[in-house]
Amino acid sequence: MTPHAVEREVDVVVIGAGAAGENVADRVVQGGLTAVLVEAELVGGECSYWACMPSKALLRPGTALHGAQSVPGASEAVTRTLDAAAVLQRRDSFTSHWQDDSQVEWVDGAGIELLRGTGRITGPRTVEVAGLDGNPYQLTARHAVVLANGSTPITPPVEGLSGIRYWGTREATSAKEVPERLAVLGGGVAGTELAQAFARLGSAVMLIARRGLLGNFPEEAAKLVEAGLRADGVELRLNTTTRSVRQDDDAAFTLTFGDGDTRSVDRLLVATGRRPALEGLGLESVGLAARDGKPMTLSTDSTGLVSGAAGTDDGPWLYAIGDAAGKAFLTHQGKYEARATGAAIAARAKGELQGAPEAWSRYAQTADEHAIPNVVFTDPEVANVGRSVKQARKDGYSVSSVELPISVAGSSLHAENYEGWAQLVIDEDRRVLLGATFAGPDVAELLHAATVAVVGEVPLDRLWHAVPSYPTISEVWLRLLEKYGL
Repeated sequence: MTPHAVEREVDVVVIGAGAAGENVADRVVQGGLTAVLVEAELVGGECSYWACMPSKALLRPGTALHGAQSVPGASEAVTRTLDAAAVLQRRDSFTSHWQDDSQVEWVDGAGIELLRGTGRITGPRTVEVAGLDGNPYQLTARHAVVLANGSTPITPPVEGLSGIRYWGTREATSAKEVPERLAVLGGGVAGTELAQAFARLGSAVMLIARRGLLGNFPEEAAKLVEAGLRADGVELRLNTTTRSVRQDDDAAFTLTFGDGDTRSVDRLLVATGRRPALEGLGLESVGLAARDGKPMTLSTDSTGLVSGAAGTDDGPWLYAIGDAAGKAFLTHQGKYEARATGAAIAARAKGELQGAPEAWSRYAQTADEHAIPNVVFTDPEVANVGRSVKQARKDGYSVSSVELPISVAGSSLHAENYEGWAQLVIDEDRRVLLGATFAGPDVAELLHAATVAVVGEVPLDRLWHAVPSYPTISEVWLRLLEKYGL
């Protein structure tokens, strides 16, 4: 006999208790509303257990070791090898050993209710939850339902992938041992980061990409990462099609490439991107469905409000944030969206916000359009924010750019034979930054200054008076502005 659903009414229902879900629930509670988080897996989500934290924990020891090897005096004192077991053990500590007790404790302390189960929309403002306790729940949201349930991996159209046990990024970041031979399909951020991490842990790594490496970044920056991977022994097969893959009797994988060449490896990691996890959410019940056989996507405004959902005539109610919204698949950006959306929901509930908010207000996700910061934690790193030259021209700006190698006193002191590259993208009509990219060892810490400059639309004439400390790598800012003509 199916148990009768427990019916509940609450101000806000949030489907997904990852970083974005936690933040939006926290904001609406701070705004005086009640919130229920619905989560079928670990509270804290992908970033905490299978993405940001474990991947960076795998990468950092190799970067630290290489940094020491790059400085005479320190290089003579290091062993030049990583202790793989110690690296994996440290990674485990950063994932709390895949236990979410501390995250659950935070949720409880924040005054948020947690309901473990799978949520599905059944109508406007209505969510049905199949509870992990075996009970069904029927939740009605007085003000909002928020989709914060993340993304799912994209499986490339490679013959033979279906039905074999390959690694996705989850399996790679939670691996208990280092494979002797590893093939990585995908030349994006996840593929390059994990290829380098496992190469430094002792795997013989081959990275295969249909096109070049890090295609969403400037070519000069990608080339530095390419050189870094090759220096670590990663075999790069760029502009290469993978025709098929099979798993052999000895559990090894054999890959066949477009040119007919074959290679065998012990583990296969598929890291070819992600898409919003919108299937199974019941969105068709409110008039939202995929079209032309393509994966579903949502259209959201600057507060995260989903366009086209039934019941919106009675007031805004369905929102999407983070990976589910499909704007920027980055944890920090999802949390930013969550804060703005939570504030907007609370303000609308109080009648303090009518219609669309002003750009750059606390209710608007304006940075999604102008200033998304992103770091590739390879060695060397790549850090960028805002528009590329191509994007800026497409958006109708009158654009110029300045580029130069990072070669200042600070970089020379930082490492022997330091190699880096920097670029500023400039709106010539207003003489403000539209974007910036830095590539080189430890450039991630340069990024927030660029983000502040882009968000604040700081005039270049004023930015020239932001004097970088000497001798730091930040002196590259002065060199870029001088090259521009200031």
